[in-house]
Amino acid sequence: MPKTSEPPRPTDGELDILTVLWSRGASTVRDVHEELIKRKPTQYTTVLKLMQIMAEKGLVRRNEDQRAHIYEASRPREWTQRQLAGDLLQRAFGGSARGLMLGALSAKKASKADLDELRRLLDEYEEGK
Repeated sequence: MPKTSEPPRPTDGELDILTVLWSRGASTVRDVHEELIKRKPTQYTTVLKLMQIMAEKGLVRRNEDQRAHIYEASRPREWTQRQLAGDLLQRAFGGSARGLMLGALSAKKASKADLDELRRLLDEYEEGK
């Protein structure tokens, strides 16, 4: 699969790997595997193959200078979260930001601090328009 300027939306398994890379930074397959097996049983060869596919897709960069290849996320966490949120917004909520927000708030009770932060962010968003 050729690399594109915009990596595709990651699958659930790819997102698990990206989460490890965002928290640890550049890591070997073994490092990522050790983190993943703390959460659920995962075969090393599965992680290796998935990370190789992710490199082909452009989701991660692979440094082959050392014997153990080092992988890092090609995009920051925030970029990927925006991509996923935009995709969810279109697919599940028909482009309605209101629907997405109400769905998120009804799925899990938000703390007072979270609600205050959301109000602040909405105010900043409105001022920027």
